Amino acid sequence: MARRGGVGELSRTENRIMAAAVRLFAAKGFDATTVQEVVEAAEVTKGALYHYFGSKDDLLYEIYRSLIGRQMADLDRILALDADPAATVRAIIVSLVETTASSADETAVFMREMHRLDADLMVTFRAERRRYHETFRAVVEQAQASGRFSTVVPAETTVLIALGVINQLPTWYRPDGPKSATRLGGEIADFVLAALRPVDR
Repeated sequence: MARRGGVGELSRTENRIMAAAVRLFAAKGFDATTVQEVVEAAEVTKGALYHYFGSKDDLLYEIYRSLIGRQMADLDRILALDADPAATVRAIIVSLVETTASSADETAVFMREMHRLDADLMVTFRAERRRYHETFRAVVEQAQASGRFSTVVPAETTVLIALGVINQLPTWYRPDGPKSATRLGGEIADFVLAALRPVDR
């Protein structure tokens, strides 16, 4: 029973399977990891894996889907607060850095292996990323239209830079390093907001 973009809470078994897959994909690569190795590492049966995931592609995609699902939920929650644009942008960036840093292995595996996805899953993946991107961009565009943000840097460029930096976190961020994810998120937000600040303020 492949999820293929389904929604809802993951079961304990699904989480065990995904955690095992992340470890194996990180260590051996997607192609070199067999379904049998995943089920043995997760201590489940092959039937249990195929009950939740129709293929290795579905399993790889679910690693990402579970992360983007949390990030979209956080984004919707932040927007529902209806705070001022600067506070909203700051909250979005900090939240995104926190979830990306806490799921660094999952993000790194998916970004490295996503080209393995079949065409249908790739279309779904791109649609979900586009939804997040466009929602974030709309926040900046609306604030620029109202004069709250400078228009010197286009909203599209602003969001591309912010997301580009955050997407690279798994390649260099270390949870045991000198900065917490929250602090780092605040610094990235400061950088973005400095570029958006109207010149007369």
